Amino acid sequence: MLILAGITAASCSAPTPGPGPAPAPGDDGGGSEEGGCDTAAPGPLGLELLAGSLGGTGNADGTGPAAAFDVPQSVAVDRTGNVYVADSGNSTIRKITAAGVVTTLAGIAGMPGDADGTGGAAQLADPEGVAVDDAGNVYVADSFNRTIRVITPSGAVTTLAGSPGALGSADGTGADASFYIPTGVAVDGAGNVYVTDTGNFNIRKITAGGSVSTLAGTTGVGGSADGVGPAAQFNRPIGIAVDGAGNVYVADQESHTVRKITPAGEVTTLAGSAGNAGSADGTGAAARFDHPAGVAVDGAGNLYVGDEFNGAIRKITPAGVVTTLAVTDGTGGSADGGGAAVRSLSPEGLAVDAAGDIFVADALNSIIRKVTAAGVVTTLAGTASLAGGMDGTGSAARFFTPSGVVADRSCNVFVTDAGAVRKITSAGLVTTLAGVAGRFGSADGTGSAAGFESPNGIAIDGTGDLYVADEGNHTIRKITPAGVVTTLAGTAGARGSADGNGADARFDSPAAVAVDASGNVYVADLGNVTIRKITPAGAVTTLAGSVRMQGNVDGTGTAARFHVVAGVAVDADGNVFVADFGSDAIRKVTPAGDVTTLAGTPFVSGSADGTGPDARFNAPTGLALDSAGNLLVTDAGNSTIRKVTAAGVVTTVAGTPGLAGIVLGAAPRLSSPQSVTVAGDSIVVTDNRAVLRLRHGAP
Repeated sequence: MLILAGITAASCSAPTPGPGPAPAPGDDGGGSEEGGCDTAAPGPLGLELLAGSLGGTGNADGTGPAAAFDVPQSVAVDRTGNVYVADSGNSTIRKITAAGVVTTLAGIAGMPGDADGTGGAAQLADPEGVAVDDAGNVYVADSFNRTIRVITPSGAVTTLAGSPGALGSADGTGADASFYIPTGVAVDGAGNVYVTDTGNFNIRKITAGGSVSTLAGTTGVGGSADGVGPAAQFNRPIGIAVDGAGNVYVADQESHTVRKITPAGEVTTLAGSAGNAGSADGTGAAARFDHPAGVAVDGAGNLYVGDEFNGAIRKITPAGVVTTLAVTDGTGGSADGGGAAVRSLSPEGLAVDAAGDIFVADALNSIIRKVTAAGVVTTLAGTASLAGGMDGTGSAARFFTPSGVVADRSCNVFVTDAGAVRKITSAGLVTTLAGVAGRFGSADGTGSAAGFESPNGIAIDGTGDLYVADEGNHTIRKITPAGVVTTLAGTAGARGSADGNGADARFDSPAAVAVDASGNVYVADLGNVTIRKITPAGAVTTLAGSVRMQGNVDGTGTAARFHVVAGVAVDADGNVFVADFGSDAIRKVTPAGDVTTLAGTPFVSGSADGTGPDARFNAPTGLALDSAGNLLVTDAGNSTIRKVTAAGVVTTVAGTPGLAGIVLGAAPRLSSPQSVTVAGDSIVVTDNRAVLRLRHGAP
């Protein structure tokens, strides 16, 4: 064994042929014998690019291409042509003038929080929705804080409704109201604010005085039923817009439809067919969408839709006639142009101005685009990150959103990407094992015949079988070394919290997985705020936490509370470790379901090393164990990798708190590390569009 900056790393070896026990932590087993591990060279710990592009996301004010964004989720435009951006990855709200000059209106890039204040004194956490009223006040769906915020033209931020971190569905005034996952926001001429409360499957209304009521939808029950008020059902409502008559329009993403709500709360389906994804133009139910995300409405009542998985901008007339205004050519990238020549990978959020120009938050490219009424696309601000699904070696390969990462005994690395699982040898050769990067679906099958929607966490057992948290499909998938994909538990598109066997079980946006020596799979069930266990036969039970009961409470089983479960790892004794992203703490769950806090002080963020409650984290996301039982943590908000011993002693392995930005070499810096694994004598991290490797002797 070698010591890597205080991390005990096991050398890689050829996998045990046939069935066998899972490897010790840090020695993830299985996979083919290609690849292999390099012997650690002498010298200081250094950071190198394993595969992908360093031209990722960023945070820079400036004009046009000099500006940088981090996965912008939505846009709004005011009467004078200023565009406001929910810059989700930076946890900020940005402003773009008509000339393309970008400034930061509120929040601190890379420092999520919930503080009210002015400009940089305020803090937000993963804002996803943004709207602007006639007076220039900006309304924000502050998703991770579960609140709706208001920003004055001078940048003063206050909380209109909800209480930071208080998950729920209560109607009421101001802080007495609660939201689950507020995602989209719109404002009408009278100052009423409309919210897609995605986690509650409903649409909320907030008066100018902060009084919250539920306009439509069955709280906690997903579906696609038309009806009035609570009789209606939505299935992941995302984008929202309101017209001059007070009609509300919703992009109902997992129903693949666009819905209309009258001021009286009557819900109808304007276009698309529930459960039937596609790309066909047509009228009403004859049209097809594939995961519509953003919506905007013009003065004539025409609706514009960001059809995310089709990479298209669609137009719907008041009579429900759907046409395609602009669409990607399917090759990836971010080229401007007209009609089918444009490459617009992820039209997440839309806004339309008085002249009929459409502004697009192009999330995967991290840029803001402009689309004319004729369908001509230009880039208003930002420089497209080098996203894509190309296989290749090292910097010639491209990723969309590399997230989960795990290594086998031969030091091959497996990474979840948008719609796919990719494989990287120790020499940096990238191939696609299953799915197609940039294409989304839910089909089982072999290689490119399989489909994933939002694959996130990934784990590997002793025979080389991979397990994937397919967050968007609400399922756990299994992949053999030959790339054969099956569904281990859950049913695609059926969100819920039921225990049961295989397809009878239900998950809600599972974010991470880990597998023990007996083949049991542990799941960070993000939407349910619980830790689930799946036996090799597919029997699902809930190990700890209570469904949708958010908090930070130590205890046993359902008496315990988690805040936002982002990462999991399991040791040789069956103890499960949880990155509790929302409370900035690392939790431990015994096989009996006893939950304790191993390190960090709940809801006190920071970057301090120390023991147990004296340590501080800022948005921990990914976890991995080395062969000595030390825990590695991607501390995303601090842009660092941390180590936690079994006794809870926390030290910083790589990165500098508060200094975001990838810097290779002997003084390594990270940007927003998401997941981590140990591969022989190296630590491998996903960060922006790149897969990075920390090892001694790296140039």
